[in-house]
Amino acid sequence: MKYIEVSFTVSPLSETANDIIAALAMEQGFESFVESPDGTIGYVPAHLYDEQALQAIVNDFPMEDITITFTAEEMEDKNWNEEWEKHFFEPIVVDSRCVIHSTFHKDYPKADYDIIINPQMAFGTGHHQTTRLIISYLLDSNLEGKTVLDMGCGTSILAILASMRGASALTAIDIDEWCVNNSIDNLALNHIDNIKVFQGDASSLASEGPFDVIIANINRNILLADMQYYVARMNEGGAIYFSGFYESDLPMIKAEAERLGLHYVSHRVEKEWTAAMFEIPSAL
Repeated sequence: MKYIEVSFTVSPLSETANDIIAALAMEQGFESFVESPDGTIGYVPAHLYDEQALQAIVNDFPMEDITITFTAEEMEDKNWNEEWEKHFFEPIVVDSRCVIHSTFHKDYPKADYDIIINPQMAFGTGHHQTTRLIISYLLDSNLEGKTVLDMGCGTSILAILASMRGASALTAIDIDEWCVNNSIDNLALNHIDNIKVFQGDASSLASEGPFDVIIANINRNILLADMQYYVARMNEGGAIYFSGFYESDLPMIKAEAERLGLHYVSHRVEKEWTAAMFEIPSAL
């Protein structure tokens, strides 16, 4: 798959502005971001790149006294393992209990759960706050014997951890063929054999499940549009974890969840990024 690399220059440089531009660009199909000396660099599949939509985001940027410009360049296909090894990908440790690293890492912390991934693409390595927030939730959850759906699975880090935590049968779905192929490779690396991975969207769920636990780490707009499909495939008493949005978006997420019969349990925040847990009451 061809990608467009978009370099955003943020003046004056601001971590908050970087996070906001990333969140807004994700709604336009961007899949990954890395910090740069001048701002942030985003990656979007070439067929989703819309310069006019991106310019509109920049023109309407919600922070006063921040100026953002961008340049775009089509990227050649690369060996992403090599790129991440050289520039970006360091082992990640979450709550001192889970470590995520690649095969090229020789020195990394030890933890209860050791997940190996090879990126093979420009996204999905677990560095983003939303992924870490969901990992933290999964580490605190009883998954023994549960059926689990990882919707928008990326590299399937979350499904792999759920399997390691005792989930009995898992389904991982992503709209991107690259994610599916990379997920399959990562399952083999971690010797996981109870996760079914396939390409699809929310319409694929009609014949899947039902599930005891659903994970949807995507973005606000997709969560709001597709939440009804997730809830329809939940078992009574089941739990669902949403992430990919800001804390300021939580009231909107809660309102839709409660309209569909979900009960809010809690939420966690890291640098304004948020993950929230809901349950479906057994009586429903």
